[in-house]
Amino acid sequence: MTETTLDGLHLRGVTCTPVEVPLRYVLGTSAATVRAAPLLLLDVLTEEGITGRSYVFCYRRSGAKAIALVLEEAAELVRGERIAPLAMAATLQRRFALLGVTGITRMALSAFDMALWDAMAVAAGVPLTSLLGGTPRPLRAYNSCGLGLMAPQAAADEAEALLEGGLRAVKLRLGYPTLHEDLAVTRAVRARLPDAVELLVDYNQALSRVDALERGRALQSEGVAWLEEPIRHDDRRQRRDRPRAPPAAAARRELRRSQGLAAGATGAGLRPGDARRRAHRRRQRVDAGGGRGRGAWHPHELAPDAGSQRAPAGRHADLPLPEYVDWTDRIAQEPVKIRDGCWPMDTRPGTGLAWDPAKVERYRLA
Repeated sequence: MTETTLDGLHLRGVTCTPVEVPLRYVLGTSAATVRAAPLLLLDVLTEEGITGRSYVFCYRRSGAKAIALVLEEAAELVRGERIAPLAMAATLQRRFALLGVTGITRMALSAFDMALWDAMAVAAGVPLTSLLGGTPRPLRAYNSCGLGLMAPQAAADEAEALLEGGLRAVKLRLGYPTLHEDLAVTRAVRARLPDAVELLVDYNQALSRVDALERGRALQSEGVAWLEEPIRHDDRRQRRDRPRAPPAAAARRELRRSQGLAAGATGAGLRPGDARRRAHRRRQRVDAGGGRGRGAWHPHELAPDAGSQRAPAGRHADLPLPEYVDWTDRIAQEPVKIRDGCWPMDTRPGTGLAWDPAKVERYRLA
């Protein structure tokens, strides 16, 4: 990789394609029941003929349309400029400041950022992991398909099915009307899973601070390895007033980082303190064409292809588990195949994303 390689791309435009793919497992959460996933596929086009790709889970069909509008406007603002993700991000943060860089705007800019990095890695002819200074390698993942709100026995049956491919961690959605129901489902799933399989739980921001503390303490003795998004991401008072000694280390991490993740961020720069500042400086060096860097990203996101590429480049690469969902299998040229519980090593340039045009057309939203 040379400085010329990184300096040689200029933005021509973007193409946004909304699709809706049916889910193999219905996903019932405390917020909604999801039977099909609205996705927005993004192609970043360059004057040099290189294409960078990413996608974003939009939650609703209307979300895909709104995100596409922001993406097209963002691309127009930096059209013709050299591809430099951090510099472009800074420009777009300023230009969208009055609208607010949260929610749909954040999701759009995050998708744009991922596609820019993909284009740079494709141009350099290396995996994104290598561009960021890491070495591609298999990563142990957790299965985030299914395990929505359902009866305890049904949840236990589905949890067992989600161990395909040798996965050794699964995520269970909680947020039933009562703590008793949360515990009943958790215990049924935990009893069905082998001891070596980690059970992660996700409340999808359903709880008040008081309920989060009560349920977090109750789950401490139930064999739960991770508690995710217990409170609303935008409730700053609850985040500010959280106790100095939360009920579990996992809950503490989630209380601290739930705002950025739930706002649709790509995961970049969300680790607190010194790790975040070091990651930012190292990304700046790559962004400027000055060589490789090492980041500190947490790949919790519903665009796990990019997250799995960033994780090996981080200082804490052995700590996070990439989130696996199979939602793009129906439109990908080569669907991801989990092996031995790991997201496979991908040595293709960029993130390896490539869509099957006929399949995309089948699921395209009008």
